[in-house]
Amino acid sequence: MLHSRIEGEGKPLLIIHGFLGMSDNWKSFGALYAAKGFQVHILDLRNHGKSFHSEDFNYDIMAQDVLEYCQNHNLNQVSLIGHSMGGKVAMIFATNYPEMVEKLIVADIGPKYYAPHHQDILAGLNAVDFTSKPDRASVEETLYPFIPDFGTRQFLMKNLYWAAPGQLYFRFNLKVFNDKIEVIGTALPEEAQFEKPTLFIRGGNSRYILDTDLPEIKKHFPNFELATIPNVGHWLHAENPQLFFEETARFLE
Repeated sequence: MLHSRIEGEGKPLLIIHGFLGMSDNWKSFGALYAAKGFQVHILDLRNHGKSFHSEDFNYDIMAQDVLEYCQNHNLNQVSLIGHSMGGKVAMIFATNYPEMVEKLIVADIGPKYYAPHHQDILAGLNAVDFTSKPDRASVEETLYPFIPDFGTRQFLMKNLYWAAPGQLYFRFNLKVFNDKIEVIGTALPEEAQFEKPTLFIRGGNSRYILDTDLPEIKKHFPNFELATIPNVGHWLHAENPQLFFEETARFLE
């Protein structure tokens, strides 16, 4: 069973984080949506956060995890927000189980194939030697040459936890990500379709959803609308949380 943070009462809203993320990244949004009358379920996907680790790692299996989570919590119909890899999970869930989804929000990812592009991040994570019992500052020092962007390093370091006294470790399953990194970029199946209201929301400076991608999005999601948050990149919800919340809350209401 997936680990989650649950907040509020009302219509169920599931939030699904991106690759190497976790539910903690979205806790401030949980409170905001809860104040709008939603019961917010912020999930940790398998191999992420406090959820279980598994050698099995693909989008159909992750969508199945979300289905089992909904069944276990008696959630018969939900709305979904998914960012990046979590957006792909949300798309697969909506196209596999359309009767269970009221509205779908996909943040800065399209249904197309994406070539592997996390090599520097994985190289940095693999360079950390936990057998030497590093402290947090030493871990960051190791990551810096591979990941010079401060925000990205801080995002990744949120995954550090004390596995034992004096022993830090990453929460995510780095071995599986090394072995199956190509899974992250998988395209939606050709026949996948979801006809209910769908919002694609992209960063104005991001290259993940291009204007040339819109015909393919329309093929899979004929009832979609597009919103663009200006002057932000792929981490649009972190770079402009107010506008991200306003756009998504408007759509959900």
